[in-house]
Parts: sequence; structure tokens; C-alpha cells
Amino acid sequence: MNVDKLYQDKLRSADDAVNLIPQTAVISMGMRVATPPALCRALAARAKAGDLKEVKVYYLRCGEIALRTIFQEDLLHLIKPYSSMMSKGEVALAERGYALGKKYINFVPISFSRYPSTIKAITKLDTFIVTVSPMDKFGFFNLGTNGDYAIELARYADKLIVEVNENMPRTAGSTLIHVSEVDAIVENTADLLEEPSKPSSELDRQIGQHITSLIPDGATIQMGIGGVPNAVCEQLIHHKNLGIHTEVITSGMIELIQRGVVTNTHKTLHPCVNVFTFAIGDKHLYDFINNNPSMVCLPVSYVNEPNIIGKNNYMTSVNAFIEIDFSGQVNAEFIGHQFSGVGGQLDFIRGVHYSEGGKTIIASTSTAKNGTLSRIVPRLSTIATDTRLDIDYVVTEYGVAQLKGRSTTERTHQLIKISHPAFREQLQQQAKQQGFI
Repeated sequence: MNVDKLYQDKLRSADDAVNLIPQTAVISMGMRVATPPALCRALAARAKAGDLKEVKVYYLRCGEIALRTIFQEDLLHLIKPYSSMMSKGEVALAERGYALGKKYINFVPISFSRYPSTIKAITKLDTFIVTVSPMDKFGFFNLGTNGDYAIELARYADKLIVEVNENMPRTAGSTLIHVSEVDAIVENTADLLEEPSKPSSELDRQIGQHITSLIPDGATIQMGIGGVPNAVCEQLIHHKNLGIHTEVITSGMIELIQRGVVTNTHKTLHPCVNVFTFAIGDKHLYDFINNNPSMVCLPVSYVNEPNIIGKNNYMTSVNAFIEIDFSGQVNAEFIGHQFSGVGGQLDFIRGVHYSEGGKTIIASTSTAKNGTLSRIVPRLSTIATDTRLDIDYVVTEYGVAQLKGRSTTERTHQLIKISHPAFREQLQQQAKQQGFI
């Protein structure tokens, strides 16, 4: 097989490539860094030209380029977003729709680990579009930053269109796509989406100190994105022999690897390598993971599978919450409207329960809306992301509440202790009135 000839035969302009997508279609695309800008622009142009009837797009957290192209408000009657985890930009778009009495984004609740299998079960995919690294001499592109659902859905879709970007790093793992699997190739070298580390606030650092005290040397960690996870990474620098098995690899984790805090030598599954399913950060992160054999990117159906997560001893999961009630139920995605999504939070919380010495930790500031609302409440006002059976530790700037094995009365006392002082008397009264204590 002459892979160079095959490459040239499949090379197209972006406009020609998106013509492979039927006028009425169901497609999916790479998330975040892997959202392909040239293909999104071309598909938006095709919609503006009146050449699309209805295109449904299934995805999680699109790159900003999608919001500026295919998800422009005047195109949403033709190109319809079906998101299972929303970025801030998507939330803002949805809110503009609500203000006009319109449903701009269709939210599909799916845990991240089950996303590929659920999409396969509910719909046929006409096309998958994604950003990849340049082809190597053996004919392989690389999905780079984003293994996640792309690894599986790229092969499930009837057609696969790749956008080759010289800036996309090559990662180890299951990220190879052969040129023979591709229907069209578009070349477009552009800056990768960057998400610099959010600076940690004083409250973040207080919360981070409490979390760090719960993480033993030799633990394998999973953390998300934001000020609190960054603060935790900053304060783990004196730990030893940590491991990484995480949904997302961030700049804070790269710092721990480079400092020698993360060695992966105590991991019981995939020792000596950092396992992740997608990466988001800055150029330093992308350069670090490029051709680095210790950075192993695997499908989300594997990385986030609870039974797999639990195979690492002392697995420690750190995630955020919006609201928690006295029973231990957690809302991590809803503030009167869809704010984010389940993502991999529930996957890791459940996976930790299979881990010897594992811990689930959820953390946030004690209040929201400039101190006017307590995040600790008697009963959730909306949906529960995590059940009362799932959480081990809750952390705010005021300390740690241990819920595992505690009665609802004991949980209530623990949670009130870490609530903001301005709300403690009120919470105490509500707890008595509602029979929690």
C-alpha cells in the first residue's frame, strides 16, 4: 500500500470535504482541542448557502470555533447541537435562547464512559469530523490530545473526515488512525485551543490544603479543571510517588510530573505511565505530551470505566459540586438550567469504590453568588448528579466532612460544620424542622 498516494487521493479542500455530509445528517465531532476549525467554517458556509436541511451534531464541550461557526444563532434551525457536557460558551448560547423562548442546545445526559456506546445504540452517524496530527511514514494520523469518544466514533461513523494540523501533538495509546480508514483529508495548520490554568484564589488554596491532607503518598489521582484542582496540584509538591489515571490531563498535573512528584511506580494498573483520555492546557502541555511515551491516551470507555478505575489501589478522585444536601446528594451540573454535565464525575466516584483504599472527594466554596447562597442545603432544589450513597468526603474552605458510613444525622452535623458561618444557625434550624437532627 502506497500511503502517500492514498493521502493525495483523499486530500480535499474543506468545502469539498464537507460536501460528503448529507443535507439531512447526524454527525459527531472532536471535542475541545480536537474540534476542526476549517471543517466547521466550511460546514457553516454550506448552511448559509442553503445547502443543508437538518444536521444534528452530537458532542461534548465543543471548541470555541464551533460557537463562532456552525453554532451561530442564525444557523441553529439547520445545525442542531446535541451536547452532553457544556462549556461556558455553550451555556451563554443556551441562555440567549432561553431569553428568546428558544431551545438552542439539546442536552443529552450521558456519563462520559458510556458516551460512545450510547451514541452507537441510539443513532447512526453519517460523519465524524476531527483534528489530527500529520500522517507518519507508516500512514498513521494521531488523535493527539483527544482520545475520549473520538477513538470509537471515528470508526463507527459511515464517513471520517480529518483535519490535519501540524500543531496537534502525537500521543501514545490508542490514538492512531490509518489513512486507509479516512474518507477525506483537509490540511489546516492553526493554533490549538488553549485553556491556561486558572489562578488559584485564597479560598481555593484553603480548600486545596484540606484536600491535600486526604491524599496519601503513593495514591493515584484524578482531578478536573479549575481553581481548586490547580490549588491541589500546587500543594501536592511535597508528596511522593503519586500516579495519574484521569479523564483530563492539565498543566497542574504536568508540573507534578516534571517535579518528580508523580512517578506512577505505585500504580497497580498501568504502572510507570500517565493515563488520560483528553488533554487541555497551554503550549507547554502540548509540547510535553508530544511523542512522550509516558503520556498514554486511551478511549474514555476504558479510562472512565468504573471497574477499570478501581483496579488502582488508593485511587483518589477530586471533583467539584454546585450544591449538596444533608443526605449527601450532590448537584454538580444544574443552576436553574443546564450549567455543565455529568462528564466523568460519576464514573470516577463509582470507580473509586472498587479501589482498595480509594477516596471520593468533592469540593467547592461554601457559598455561591457572592456569599448570598449556601452550597450546603437541607434538600436539593433540583436534580442529583451523585447519589447519597456515593460520596466519601466533602470539602469547603471551612474543613472536611466525612460522609462515608455516617448516618443522616451525623452527616448533617458534619456538613453544617463546614458551611459558611453566616448560614449555620439557619441550617441548624432547618435540620431540626425537617427531622435531620
